[in-house]
Amino acid sequence: MKLVNPTAEIFVPDGVAVEAALARTTSMGVVAHQDDMEILAYHGIIQAFGKTDEWYSGAVVTNGSGSARAGLYAAYTDAQMCTVRRQEQKKAAVVGDYGAVALLDYTSAVVKNPREPGPVADLMALIQAARPQVIYTHNLADKHDTHVAVALRLIQALRQLPAAVRPRKLYGCEVWRDLDWLCDSDKVALRVDAHESLAAALLGVYDSQIAGGKRYDLATMGRRRANATFFASHGVDDSEGLTFAIDMTALIDDPSLTPGAFIADFMDRFVAEVKERVAKFSAL
Repeated sequence: MKLVNPTAEIFVPDGVAVEAALARTTSMGVVAHQDDMEILAYHGIIQAFGKTDEWYSGAVVTNGSGSARAGLYAAYTDAQMCTVRRQEQKKAAVVGDYGAVALLDYTSAVVKNPREPGPVADLMALIQAARPQVIYTHNLADKHDTHVAVALRLIQALRQLPAAVRPRKLYGCEVWRDLDWLCDSDKVALRVDAHESLAAALLGVYDSQIAGGKRYDLATMGRRRANATFFASHGVDDSEGLTFAIDMTALIDDPSLTPGAFIADFMDRFVAEVKERVAKFSAL
């Protein structure tokens, strides 16, 4: 497969030919940065882990050059950080037994520009080759600009593909802003308490982020446990780890639906629920 950037690559941990590796894909994560998929798409990773009839593949759209850095990595240039983060993502693919991981190597500026055709073209080619049943990506209420831009480029790509190639489900997941604020009826609760040691290992691969000043490993595992405990107030915990997602499939099924209107509906329902609860018990 030919990708737009000459520096892009598709890494296959078990050495299978790229075309065959992609063709066996059953679920896929499409994310902005190295480590995002281990945070947001762990549900897909563990669904396929250790199986021969299910495979998780991923696509990392940017090169990760703008990451925070401290300690050992404080003096690293952007180019050096790109190299380190690419190596870390490959290590995670080996640890997680991924079918394949595509490193598209775009700058954030390119991804955030809706007139740049490259990211959309690459995502279309990857999805057409892989035909995943489920895709995990960033949710549209994420507070990181590049995360939202990647989700929008993905939606552009999916809308241009034939219906037979599109996934059955598109989930927008948590990274920079959790989804606990959603009305419970709007939450897709994804159980992620299996293989806790694998989850820790996948997050721990990213030493450039952890030692560089961001404890994504502790924060991610803590969020999953908190989601499980605070999901239901009047019952015992059903799991020890949940991630929340928004079902964004409607955005690829209905091309007339704008992303802004779609996410605004979720926020409007949340506002209405809060107002109703306050009014119900208020004497003021």
